[in-house]
Amino acid sequence: MKSADDVRRSIENNMAIHIRKLDSGNPDFNAQLSAVLAFEASEDEAIDRAAVQILADVKVRGDAAVLDYTHRFDRVGAGSVAALEIGHDELHAALNQLSTARRAALQAAADRVRMYHERQKQECGANGFTYTEADGTLLGQKVTPLDRVGIYVPGGKAAYPSSVLMNAIPAKVAGVQEVIMVVPTPAGVKNELVLAAAAIAGVDRVFTIGGAQAVGALAYGTATIPQVDKIVGPGNAYVAAAKRRVFGTVGIDMIAGPSEILVICDGSTDPDWIAMDLFSQAEHDELAQSILLCPDAAYIAQVEDSINRQLEDMPRKEVIRTSLTDRGALIKVRDMEEACAIANMIAAEHLEISAEHPQQWADRIRHAGAMFLGRFSSESLGDYCAGPNHVLPTSRTARFSSPLGVYDFQKRSSIIQVSEAGAQTLGRIAAELAYGEGLQAHARSAEYRLK
Repeated sequence: MKSADDVRRSIENNMAIHIRKLDSGNPDFNAQLSAVLAFEASEDEAIDRAAVQILADVKVRGDAAVLDYTHRFDRVGAGSVAALEIGHDELHAALNQLSTARRAALQAAADRVRMYHERQKQECGANGFTYTEADGTLLGQKVTPLDRVGIYVPGGKAAYPSSVLMNAIPAKVAGVQEVIMVVPTPAGVKNELVLAAAAIAGVDRVFTIGGAQAVGALAYGTATIPQVDKIVGPGNAYVAAAKRRVFGTVGIDMIAGPSEILVICDGSTDPDWIAMDLFSQAEHDELAQSILLCPDAAYIAQVEDSINRQLEDMPRKEVIRTSLTDRGALIKVRDMEEACAIANMIAAEHLEISAEHPQQWADRIRHAGAMFLGRFSSESLGDYCAGPNHVLPTSRTARFSSPLGVYDFQKRSSIIQVSEAGAQTLGRIAAELAYGEGLQAHARSAEYRLK
């Protein structure tokens, strides 16, 4: 018969998270890491077909299709799309109903996000430029904001007021004239904090619609919902599929994959902190990814112990368990230099460098959506109130793309004003190249300006 201690140990072992442990010194490490990172943004054919059908229907039937799908998927009946619009009075009423502490937190977060993006606007060449050459030719670039932007905000199980701030505020700072927000309200249930965030962020119009039908309405326009120039914001698989399909008709920000956190730690941070940082992404959903890189095997064991000790206190413990078991990893590396090299290969959405001297390691990082430097910079602060945008590239796309920013809500036009003297020089160059390409009209157009 098993003793009580044996039974307890057996139960604890069964409840423990069996997170993968890798060692960069193993000959097959690269293959093992590739298996951990493997994720195909699932383009489910059924979802894609459904999104295509919904978009086509909205394009043809407009408001009527939006009403039908809103009733079918969100169980919200309305006589018109206009009835699904939330007025400014209701938005500000939601703001006024918040507790003093929550309203203050929302306002403080919005202020920080706005301040950061106003600085970003100044530093990213938002005012354009011109210069004049010796012969009087003027060249340059004009920067103008988009006219109208649509922001998609998740509803239902996921309600993120922080997403409202992160999408709407940089658009407003960029100078976008009209920001239209769509948010599903399953069974007609509205999230007051989301509405309050819309009021603080200065959203111009809010419609309680969601899914592919909301994307279609924004992309094509209906009798009630005007066509936008760009659609930003996260959504479910149907929203992602719809955004892929309407790209080209309108701009989109990105197709976001599951959330990710990569922690580089030198072993000097409280292991409970690191375990909770890994939880902070794992709790998003079962496909989220949390990885630790550390040169200290004993410290990795301490983090693993902390993970199993703290898990039972987490309300979303089953989501965390699945995420860490299926897609998480604790990786022993040779040293911090190798950790940085591996981090560049992973190109994570969120990268924490939890070390004594984080900047020296940050200087080695080329690919990351956002970097959190030092042991006090938890990723969760970036999600809500640090200031930089939390809409970040995922699934290794940080190798070639950037966080959402003011620049995503602006476009640039080249300015070319050629002087008569400049036309003599440029005309001969252009004509020679045009004849080489067999484009005689191009050549003659330039030659007409020659003396």
